[in-house]
Amino acid sequence: MLLVFAVLVGLIPVIPAVVFLLQNGKTSPAQAVSRIVSGFTGFNFLVGMFAAGLAMVWLASPTSALASGAAQEAAVDQYATLAAALSTGLACIGAGIAVGNAGAAAVGATAEKPESFGRALIFVGLSEGIAIYGLIISFLILP
Repeated sequence: MLLVFAVLVGLIPVIPAVVFLLQNGKTSPAQAVSRIVSGFTGFNFLVGMFAAGLAMVWLASPTSALASGAAQEAAVDQYATLAAALSTGLACIGAGIAVGNAGAAAVGATAEKPESFGRALIFVGLSEGIAIYGLIISFLILP
C-alpha cells in the first residue's frame, strides 16, 4: 500500500504533460509527442522525487517513532504534522512566487523612477508576509 501511494504521488508532475498531450495531440500527434519529450527536464524529475520522498517520510516516520517508543508521552498525529508542514511549505512557495514577481516589478519601477522605492519595498514586504502567515497557522495546528 505504501509503495502504491508513493508511486501515485510521484506521478503528479506527469499530469500536466498528459493534459498537454490530450489537448495538442488531436492536431499533430507527432509534434505534440516531440514537444513533451523535449520539455521534460530535471525539474519534473526533482518534483517527482520530492513528492515520493515526502510521501515515504510522512507515512513511515510517525509509525517508526511510535514503534521505537520515542514518542510515548506525546501522541504523534501524522495528519496534524502533515497539515502543519503543508501550510508552511505552500505558504513559503506562494511567498517566493509573490516576492519574485513583486521584486522584479519593484526593480523595474525603481529603475525608471527612483522615488518609488519606498512604495515598491512595501509591496515586496507584504508579499513576504504570506510565509509568516503560513508559519503562524502551522504553530496553531501543532499541539
